[in-house]
Amino acid sequence: MEPRVVCVLVLVCVLTLSSLAQGELDTCVVAPHHRANCGTPGITPSQCKERGCCFDNTVSGVPWCFHPAAVENPPDGKAISALWGRKV
Repeated sequence: MEPRVVCVLVLVCVLTLSSLAQGELDTCVVAPHHRANCGTPGITPSQCKERGCCFDNTVSGVPWCFHPAAVENPPDGKAISALWGRKV
């Protein structure tokens, strides 16, 4: 294989792993007053999720479509296992 093809394949793998890691290191458990708006008024749950955001309409006066919060200290190596697909 040409070096250029190998570089493209490596780049695709890295981007895929980083997107998988993002899903595992984010949570939709966010205190209502800490929610960062991710949508417009009237957005549907499916439209919100398509944006990669969380939807919760149980609390009035706060954004219902909001950005997930990053998990700063994932328990027991779950972030590593999410990246490699196995328990550490």
